Amino acid sequence: MIDYRSDTVTRPTPGMLAFMEAAPVGDDVFGEDPSINALERITAAKFGMEAGLFCPSGTMTNQLAIKTHTQAGDEVICDRLSHIYQYEGGGIAFNAGCSVQLLEGDRGRLTPNQILAGIHSEDVHKPITRLVSLENTTNRGGGACYDFETFKEIKAVTLAHGLALHLDGARLFNAIVQKNEAPVLYGQVFDSISICFSKGLGAPVGSVLVGSKDFIKKARRWRKVFGGGMRQAGYLAAAGIYALEHHIERLAEDHKNALVLSEVLASKDFVESILSVETNIVIATIGGKYTAASFTSALKEKGILAIAMTPTQVRFVFHLDITEADLAKTINIIHQL
Repeated sequence: MIDYRSDTVTRPTPGMLAFMEAAPVGDDVFGEDPSINALERITAAKFGMEAGLFCPSGTMTNQLAIKTHTQAGDEVICDRLSHIYQYEGGGIAFNAGCSVQLLEGDRGRLTPNQILAGIHSEDVHKPITRLVSLENTTNRGGGACYDFETFKEIKAVTLAHGLALHLDGARLFNAIVQKNEAPVLYGQVFDSISICFSKGLGAPVGSVLVGSKDFIKKARRWRKVFGGGMRQAGYLAAAGIYALEHHIERLAEDHKNALVLSEVLASKDFVESILSVETNIVIATIGGKYTAASFTSALKEKGILAIAMTPTQVRFVFHLDITEADLAKTINIIHQL
């Protein structure tokens, strides 16, 4: 099967597996796993942050950030399409005891004025606005990227109102490659960043939360409470180190291939529209003789897997396991439908 369901379906490359097998390991709860320590240090330095924390998933790093930045009864501002709201099991309420103010952005991207208008003034009837969480790239926004100037303007708003600013950077390196940005700039704007290694970077497991030393110290305690303390997990961290060294630049190939597929889909009469492609995600609105479900079913019969995100929208995600031959076969099959 040619699997476009997500960039989480990648498998370690032979080079990554060899690097993992050779990794030195120790007990991470005692702070003695050299590979985990190295990944945390390398990732934090890349973003100009003081410290990092290795976790099993991006959901955990996001939830730890929210828990560490807030107190029960506070409020988190985010876009209604954001991963922390849509795909993390109500963790904002369950883990942090916070409420959420959902804003309607542009493909998951918020503006400074929207955030400013959403901040609660002193009012005993309302929760205290404490944290703003952004996502780059936006998953349900079809891999859309923020303009970095917008981040700086949002930071000015959060500073003026004493709010923390978190970034869900599950696919942040896709944005960095596409926009030709320096990762260290992100550390100058955000108070915390979640970096996922098990998506486009191709590692099997793991995310790193980066921030200040004090912030990560508190988050490490909450990681233990969440059951996220790991032992000889350096074999997994080694995959993240390998990904940082070998898999960042190649993300541009996924972006190029996604654009090619979007142009093919746009030529079909059963595709009503496509979100403009910036990175590795293609979201097409299906109509006519197909629904999203029947279209993905037809593709599956031909050996292609994609996700029906809504009754009308289908998502394709490119990653390092999708070859040029896979793309050519996919295009040929779509032309036959």
